[in-house]
Amino acid sequence: MRAVTYVRNNTVEVHDKPVPEIAPDEVLLRVGGAGVCHSDISIIAGGDDSPLVGSTLGHEVAGYVHALGADVSGWEVGDGAIVSLILSCGRCRECLAGRDNQCEVVAPRGSLAPLSPGIGSPGGMADFLAVKAHHLDPIGDLDPVTAAPLADAALTPMHAINTVRNRMTGDATVVLIGLGGLGHMALQILAATTGARVIALDTDPNKLAFAREHGADLAIPSDGDAAARILSETGGVGADVVLDFVGVQPTVNLAVAVVRGGGAIRFVGLGGGTFEYRAGAGAGLPWGVNIERAYGGTRSDMREVVALAQAGKISVEVVRYSLDDAPQAFDDLHHGKIAGRAVLIP
Repeated sequence: MRAVTYVRNNTVEVHDKPVPEIAPDEVLLRVGGAGVCHSDISIIAGGDDSPLVGSTLGHEVAGYVHALGADVSGWEVGDGAIVSLILSCGRCRECLAGRDNQCEVVAPRGSLAPLSPGIGSPGGMADFLAVKAHHLDPIGDLDPVTAAPLADAALTPMHAINTVRNRMTGDATVVLIGLGGLGHMALQILAATTGARVIALDTDPNKLAFAREHGADLAIPSDGDAAARILSETGGVGADVVLDFVGVQPTVNLAVAVVRGGGAIRFVGLGGGTFEYRAGAGAGLPWGVNIERAYGGTRSDMREVVALAQAGKISVEVVRYSLDDAPQAFDDLHHGKIAGRAVLIP
């Protein structure tokens, strides 16, 4: 089978690999679509000595059940399915509490990231993928091409939003920074599931136009005037929730500058920005601010985004590429030519 392989620093190639054999508790998925994420760009920038060199990439995967392991029940050949972003054990304390994105087995304390398809485990940028049955969720009649990005581009913002849902009342203001792959889905989720006022920011005028058409109450440039504008729009109080889907230094600075007392910040983007925190008065943050470094999402979050997609309330902006054109898709994403999500189609 064909498989998109990380071969050396900043380079992927389509290699021929054996079709995986499946264990009794696994399903062989015929891949219908595999999203290309900025995380994939970061992975292949890990150098020639990265332990992931030689691996098949792809953590946003959907397709059709092709074969069933001997112990698998509840699935039939031909069923449409989406693969979990995080490969949890299903048995540890965190999994049993519904926090499977923090599985103690696959993401022990100190690990770089939880185990995912394409990140420490064979990924879905291939013709086939072997996956444990308990890592699949049904997608019904959804097209796997448009469903695949739901596994991260929608799941991750859904989880971040769910952690602050109690703050998103009808009189609340949410600031959404970055309208790329994850941010454009976060905007739609907010519009579909909350009554909060949404202020969306990006540096790209086309993305701001998208925001105005898809539920943003205000869409403004993410520039040096943004903080003052947001504070003015909120009567000097600030935003109840700030969702940063970029994470570079200017957006981190903006998030800290505009959050209100008792508000919440969710840093989702992996841009490497930092902020100084000092316990005590005058520490640069208002009192009572809650901050979380959000990652991935739970199986419950996954089923929510699939349901929203099935209801037509959210949809991924997709740019389609043949699996054989994966190097071009990676290059286009790296150079900012993709609006929404690039998806590889075997």
